[in-house]
Amino acid sequence: MLDYLISAAATMLVVIDPVGLAPLFIAVTGGLSAQERRLVAWRSCAIALAILALFGAVGAPLLGALGITLPAFRIAGGLLLFTISFEMVFAKRTERKFEATELAMREQLLRNLAVFPLAIPLMAGPGAITAMMLLAGEARGDPWRLAALFAITAMVIASCFGVYLAADRMNRLLGVTGNAILSRLLGVVLAALAVQFVIDGVKAAFLG
Repeated sequence: MLDYLISAAATMLVVIDPVGLAPLFIAVTGGLSAQERRLVAWRSCAIALAILALFGAVGAPLLGALGITLPAFRIAGGLLLFTISFEMVFAKRTERKFEATELAMREQLLRNLAVFPLAIPLMAGPGAITAMMLLAGEARGDPWRLAALFAITAMVIASCFGVYLAADRMNRLLGVTGNAILSRLLGVVLAALAVQFVIDGVKAAFLG
């Protein structure tokens, strides 16, 4: 049981990488107020946790029933993530935020950011979903191990929330110019990550 707990904690921390998500959170939520950032952070963490819990419980049978493979998940996630990176590099996301002046449109923007790309695929991405299903399979139906896995996942997601809240201070320190530079640099990094998702998916699909 102890070995399983250590393995699950290490795996989920590595694949979700809460600390590594901080600069991406700053870049994606650029132009939002501190209150809006907290709202997006809370919603994205709740959505990511729900998705990972769902895949941990019924992920493998569900994908099998639909005929969807994990490599297909990686490729789809990579293609979607690439569109976000493109917008970050060319500052399209900022333009869109300034156009969304009405309250209803602003609320819709916050909901969209929480779902994509923060919850999916940055937190509950192909790697995290795959790890969740593999660890759930290793539990072999033991309710205590499954409960421990879900508790560990919840703690990792909670650490993401804490990192997101701390990221707001970093945002104030960077200022407008620093955020503009960081957003474009991270857009390039995100594009590379997206391409890597696609490459991994293609490799897994054709090479096994």
